[in-house]
Amino acid sequence: MSKLKIAVQKSGRLNEDSLKILKDCGISIDNGRDQLKASASNFPLEIFYLRNGDIPQYLRDGVVDIAIIGENVLIEKGDDIGIVERLGFSKCRVSLAIPKENKYTSISDLNGKRIATSYPNTVTNYFKKFNVTPDIHLITGSVEIAPNIGLADAICDIVSSGSTLFKNNLTEVEVMLKSEAVLAVSPSINNQCKQLLNKLQFRIQAVLKARKSRYILMNAPNNKIEEIIKLLPGMRSPTVLPLAEEGWSSIHTVIEKDSFWEVIDALKAQGAEGLLVVPIEKLVL
Repeated sequence: MSKLKIAVQKSGRLNEDSLKILKDCGISIDNGRDQLKASASNFPLEIFYLRNGDIPQYLRDGVVDIAIIGENVLIEKGDDIGIVERLGFSKCRVSLAIPKENKYTSISDLNGKRIATSYPNTVTNYFKKFNVTPDIHLITGSVEIAPNIGLADAICDIVSSGSTLFKNNLTEVEVMLKSEAVLAVSPSINNQCKQLLNKLQFRIQAVLKARKSRYILMNAPNNKIEEIIKLLPGMRSPTVLPLAEEGWSSIHTVIEKDSFWEVIDALKAQGAEGLLVVPIEKLVL
């Protein structure tokens, strides 16, 4: 029987988030310390632990069928590789930064300037849009120190919180792109593995929908039920059950996490009481 081969980052935050979503999909991984490859015990899946920058080539060559990878890496090294699911975690941005004491008015200020980066293709393509040509210095390690040691006038790197830039006396001046973890697929994946991918993707979608949602229960006076239902943007129709106390009912539904507090305030204003909010493990629609 065929196994679906998936690449994940060998170490770091993306590795942890990738393994967590597979676990949340009900997949048990037989994973020993420092293994480069592992198998799932309850799903036809093999996991390859690879360097992030190497994953696009492994996908292109068909060594692995799919990968959980940062979109920024695909833009830099694998823009020919398809994305089948955006995963919503490991969010970051790829930005340009300069020393805080330097003035900056527009991208043209960096024409001919030295830019240290691990993303030469991203930088080149971005600057082309503005007809600006920087002097790119490829650095594979920490690029933040480059301006401080006189190696570069600016840097292009991944930014999450911005704390690393702050520590190195740098300020962010251009956000070149925003990135998150994605599920990428090899152009040479076979039909059997496509079927397995469909099953895995179904599970992933159920997990992602659950992460974005909350199950909510509340008590409400019967004469307010119609108004309250109009405020609920979640599932097709909420469940309404009569309570032992006459004139009251219990309403159950699902709402999006991002709109949670606004919805709660509106429900309370309509007389809802005893609101209980519960996390959702899986949500299959």
